[in-house]
Amino acid sequence: MIVGVPREVKNNEYRVALTPSGVMSLRQRGHRVLVETGAGEGTHIPDEEYSAAGAEILDVEEVWAQSDLIVKVKEPQAIEYSRIRPNQIVFTYFHFAANEPLMHAMVESDAICIAYETVELSNGHLPLLTPMSEVAGRLSIQQGAKYLERPMGGRGVLLSGVPGVKPAVVAVIGAGVVGINAVKVAAGFGATVYVLDINLERLRYLDDIFPHNVITLHSNPGTIRQILPEVDLLIGAVYVTGTRTPVLVTREDLKLMKSGSVVVDVCVDQGGCFETTKPTTHANPTYEVEGVVHYAVANMPGAVAHTSTYALTNATLPYINKLASQGLAALQSDPALRKGLNIAKGQVTLEAIAEQFDYEYVPAESFLHQPETVIA
Repeated sequence: MIVGVPREVKNNEYRVALTPSGVMSLRQRGHRVLVETGAGEGTHIPDEEYSAAGAEILDVEEVWAQSDLIVKVKEPQAIEYSRIRPNQIVFTYFHFAANEPLMHAMVESDAICIAYETVELSNGHLPLLTPMSEVAGRLSIQQGAKYLERPMGGRGVLLSGVPGVKPAVVAVIGAGVVGINAVKVAAGFGATVYVLDINLERLRYLDDIFPHNVITLHSNPGTIRQILPEVDLLIGAVYVTGTRTPVLVTREDLKLMKSGSVVVDVCVDQGGCFETTKPTTHANPTYEVEGVVHYAVANMPGAVAHTSTYALTNATLPYINKLASQGLAALQSDPALRKGLNIAKGQVTLEAIAEQFDYEYVPAESFLHQPETVIA
């Protein structure tokens, strides 16, 4: 199979979907790998390293035109829609629930769209979302701390405090992978940390493993409103597979927060869990609503592209190898990968987005057994 690696074109997206070691792995299995000129620049991987690993360095049009399997980091941008061919497999983060134009464009493309974020193991684990959730969770505190600084528009609060001055109060809504990683970093700084979740067993576990500056709370509207007046930094860390994130903090709720406090909505890719969330970019990362600084960059891990690229490709490479070697047969043999199939040749195979955007739902298994579906 021919595997293509385009350069990412989303605003300030510096990651790349394959490293030179990934190229070597694919070449050892007999596949051609086409890498767009400069694809690794944002991660400081020069074209020469890809060439040495066995990749062919081509321009953007050739990469898209020749490749059977396209691997990316972020969802195709509007400029890329016309490059996608019928039956071409596109393997990337899609996050369709928050992007209706992308949804319609991919249905019309007749491509095979496999989303990293919905690949799901039998135990419910999301192996291709986890590494970026770890990065985003840790980064949310790093960015939140920066925007709490007075020159950045914040209250001028130091997360750790100092002797004689109390530390900042951080609240993390959601105790999944993003939330736990945010709590780790915030607690390590010495902040007072609230972590809220609806799963009491999860909260009991966190209560056992985290230090005493971490306080577990059951998440509900009343509890959220109760703590907001004392919170300096609020992290949205809620994820529901394949569908839009529920809104848990309203604009009216924000009025309870102190002027210059900061909210970081890591859920922005799925619509965000704050009513006032709107996607921002690394070039213009923040805006203010009701006196509260909002950070809602839709590709947060791109800011630490080197770490993120290697963390992501560690997880994605086994699935890329499988798709390159088996084609659509990989979806039949691997139930986790099959759950990643969102759109296939104009048919919507993820129930949540089919319902959200009023498309007929076609189960992935049904698509794979259609007579016209070419498996290998």
